[in-house]
Amino acid sequence: MQEVTATSRHYVDRLFDPDPQKVLQGVIDMKNAVIGNNKQKANLIVLGAVPRLLYLLQQGSSSPELRTECAVVLGSLAMGTENNIKSLVDCHIIPALLQGLLYPDLIFIEACLRCLRTVFISPVTPVQLLYTDPTVIPHLMSLLSRSQRTQEYITQIFSHCCKTPEHQTVLFNYGAIQNIAPLLISPSYKVRMQALKCFSVLAYENTQVSMTLVNVLVDGELLSQVFVRMMQRDQPIEMQLTAAKCLTYMCRAGAIRTDDSCIVLKTLPCLVRMCSKERLLEERVEGAETLAYLMEPDVELQRIASTTDHLVAMLADYFKYPSSVSAITDIKRLDHDLKHAHELRQAAFKLYASLGSNDEDIRKKVTFSCVCIFVPVHVCAARAQGASH
Repeated sequence: MQEVTATSRHYVDRLFDPDPQKVLQGVIDMKNAVIGNNKQKANLIVLGAVPRLLYLLQQGSSSPELRTECAVVLGSLAMGTENNIKSLVDCHIIPALLQGLLYPDLIFIEACLRCLRTVFISPVTPVQLLYTDPTVIPHLMSLLSRSQRTQEYITQIFSHCCKTPEHQTVLFNYGAIQNIAPLLISPSYKVRMQALKCFSVLAYENTQVSMTLVNVLVDGELLSQVFVRMMQRDQPIEMQLTAAKCLTYMCRAGAIRTDDSCIVLKTLPCLVRMCSKERLLEERVEGAETLAYLMEPDVELQRIASTTDHLVAMLADYFKYPSSVSAITDIKRLDHDLKHAHELRQAAFKLYASLGSNDEDIRKKVTFSCVCIFVPVHVCAARAQGASH
């Protein structure tokens, strides 16, 4: 248990003041005190601030401003450590915030959704808590039209909490496709991006969703063409990659033919671009794994990929991380490279396996590339062994 300071205790004591105005000011002061201060957050949680904040948030006699400020503070506490999140979940913050969404005040609704988003994107939060009450998902769908903030937060919650085929079915049955599709042309980039991520998780290995998506129109344009536009080089990399994943999943589910131009001329080249050394390590991993998944069952896509932008040779760079320790003066860079070295190699092997799974000529090309990567290592090891004798 961290040191409990007198200051932290004072913040909690003020939440029990009989004067509502002093309580409100106490919550506002608490909000300012916890910004960027994880120790203060932990102290307040230990001292029991969370149950009191939740009580004030749910009290009918609390003013809209007080309820909103309580939601904001709870959201800030959720931005601390994973232990903070566990404490909040144990205090039943999720049912309380979901109940708060029934109030008409939009600012309060947005504060509750922002806090829910922060809690649900944590890996320690059980996503099943979103599906416990069958009235929650349809109500969230109805809130999508309230503002750009509700759209951003709700779609982000959906994309993080859609983990199983059962979750996909629930969201699909409550109208996720027709409610989220218009958000792909929102003026807000954040809304467009979160809507795109939603379709990515909804379509993954789901024939029903993919077959529905292929016929959806967004402002008179087929959804697949909206995804194609999002893969253009002038779009942010995150958007290009996620749109390519959507089309990949629709293709693998049988909703789009493998010889469709949006796959051969757009999706595949986009994913190959994601494998280039100009991309971030995380993007290269995701690009290679998605490309491997796209062409795994189709020999023609494998042939096309093997001759696109020197892909086979490009994958050799995946084995060059971490860089030489002596060449790295930036410790953060070294730590980053070490963290992703395994993922890069694993992604490269998946892509090599997918490329060479059917065609003998491609297999020879892949084998030669692998020999070029690994033989020098063995030769050096043999020389070193010989020198020791």
